[in-house]
Amino acid sequence: MKAAYFERHGGPEAIRYGDLPDPGAGPGEVVVDIHAASVNGADWKVLAGRYSQLDDFPYVLGRDFSGTVAALGGGVDEFAPGDAVFGVCDVGQEGTYAEKLAMKAALCARKPDGLSHVDAAALALIGLTAVVSIEDTLKLEAGEKILIQGGAGGVAGFGIQLARHIGARVVATCSARNVDYVRSLGADEVIDYNAVDFTDAVSDCDAVFDTVGGDVTERSFAVLRPGGRAAFIASGSTPPPSPRDDAISLRPRVGRDRPHLERILELHAAGAVTVPEITTFALADAAAALATSAARHLRGKLVLQIR
Repeated sequence: MKAAYFERHGGPEAIRYGDLPDPGAGPGEVVVDIHAASVNGADWKVLAGRYSQLDDFPYVLGRDFSGTVAALGGGVDEFAPGDAVFGVCDVGQEGTYAEKLAMKAALCARKPDGLSHVDAAALALIGLTAVVSIEDTLKLEAGEKILIQGGAGGVAGFGIQLARHIGARVVATCSARNVDYVRSLGADEVIDYNAVDFTDAVSDCDAVFDTVGGDVTERSFAVLRPGGRAAFIASGSTPPPSPRDDAISLRPRVGRDRPHLERILELHAAGAVTVPEITTFALADAAAALATSAARHLRGKLVLQIR
């Protein structure tokens, strides 16, 4: 199979494109012919060795995908070869920057006919992360006020729509060029973070969802009302310490399972969320996609169109 992989840590220039052995399906697994895989913010960090130093090379990046079932492992009876599926790899597994992937069947969901492979791949991990963060972790309720940091990104954009669907008042930050886009997602108020300090413009929030990290994380606590809570996905694997005794800091546990994938489809079918703005790359151009992702000023999602 063709794959984009690396044999040493580094920047996007470390990515190679070539042939790797086809995977086989173990017990409880399926082999999927991948049609599309999304590029996530974690990918370039894994490549750079920001999380840990890998030694199992060649290494294939990628956490979510859409494709068709090619082969079944023992004990798998919910799918048949040719079924269209999408999903997110188990925690600790990657490998979707390739033409084929072997993974747990339980972490795949059926892709609706009306949703393209590119769109399904774009929704998978961002939708999973947003649903776990806003519904399961923050437990956002109708009538509450939430600040979503980095509103033009994939996870935050899904989160804006989900929060609005729940019935919350949504404030979001982004750069000037993305203000109209973020407003179109349903944000009630949009703040250009280059022109306005959000801590001066926002207060008394019931919740904050931060997808940016850095100093934004520390300053986000300032906008919470007493008893407010904040969820962080760009500040490491543990929640940052809260500087306030009356504010709760949370780190969503983004596990993988079929019910959450089906929740994404339910929200999309109901019109509560739309597919983000997508920029596609060929698998052979994965290095360029990673360079775009690492620059961190993108809108929507980047997707590798593999078939």
